[in-house]
Amino acid sequence: MILVITPEILVPNESEIINQMFHDGLDLLHIRKPWISPEKMTDFINSIDESFYGQLVLHNHYDLGQDYGISRFHFREEDRKEEKYKPFMKGNIVSTSVHEITTYNTLEREWEYAFISPFFPSISKKGYGIDSTVMESLNKRNNPDVMLIALGGIDSNRIQEVFDLGVDGVALLGAVWESDEPLSVFRKCRIAIKR
Repeated sequence: MILVITPEILVPNESEIINQMFHDGLDLLHIRKPWISPEKMTDFINSIDESFYGQLVLHNHYDLGQDYGISRFHFREEDRKEEKYKPFMKGNIVSTSVHEITTYNTLEREWEYAFISPFFPSISKKGYGIDSTVMESLNKRNNPDVMLIALGGIDSNRIQEVFDLGVDGVALLGAVWESDEPLSVFRKCRIAIKR
């Protein structure tokens, strides 16, 4: 499974790129735009082909999900701890983020998957993840109920290595959006995975 996370700010031609990624086999798109208004979020969702709404995951403005038939919501680690996800559980699919395998192992089956990061030093956040031990700790994974999605520093040169470690999917962010050719990078990542 390959997921892409949007950049926090709107970028030129973003929705056209996203629509093409879906046509090229993108599994899920995480819309993470914490600073935009509900109106701008509405415009952004409207710019994505309606046939892909079932593959969108909202990181905020969850109330828009009902308007658009979006039933996937992602909650940050802090929001999970504060149980802010509880009102959105019924009839929806929820995911979350963790930063160590011990936390992941304690997640209940109500979570479809969890991002674990940083896997490698981040591409989009310079200096973040340099001393990460997430990859080395995967052998301690013992949660059969929640899929594990690797995040952080993953590009076409590393994506197969990550899958070989037994994760259920990868999330791409910096490799795609820090590139001058995001669609090309996404396609290279898809091709790099051994089927």
